[in-house]
Amino acid sequence: MEGAAHQFCTFTLAGHLFGIDVREVQEVVVPQALARVPLAPRTVRGLINLRGQIVIAIDLRACLSLPERSADELPINLVVRSDHGAISFLIDEIGDVVEVDRRQFEATPDTVRSAVKRVLRGVCKLEGRLLLVLDKEQALASCTSADHSRGARPDAREPAVPLVAAGEPR
Repeated sequence: MEGAAHQFCTFTLAGHLFGIDVREVQEVVVPQALARVPLAPRTVRGLINLRGQIVIAIDLRACLSLPERSADELPINLVVRSDHGAISFLIDEIGDVVEVDRRQFEATPDTVRSAVKRVLRGVCKLEGRLLLVLDKEQALASCTSADHSRGARPDAREPAVPLVAAGEPR
């Protein structure tokens, strides 16, 4: 984290607060029709047409082994810029842009599950909540890896697994 303060675009996934560097965000798009990609990892939900540009849509819930959304919950497209072009991360809800003093930034605690920890740059303690700062490139690499093949899909009926161990701020 360079400088005195850093801005993050916040969003939620299964009730957890995440943030991504605001400079990496291209735009936020309402739910779009997805074109399925055969034989893609289970985290790749499909492709969207963004004003003529074909953009891959990656489900962060699936990537982080969170429970699937119910059929009536439509994901929002958080379109980010990457070395591979525009990528859409499917999220639950968009939040605000928050400015965080670099002194609030901390390493990811050991209580965070390893599947989540590997895609985080760190955490920031906010008023009563823990902001999980997403590393876009690590998330992209992890979410499109062979570990997320179609056959490895967890059962949607499994109980929700918390990202942070009990007793930690959320």
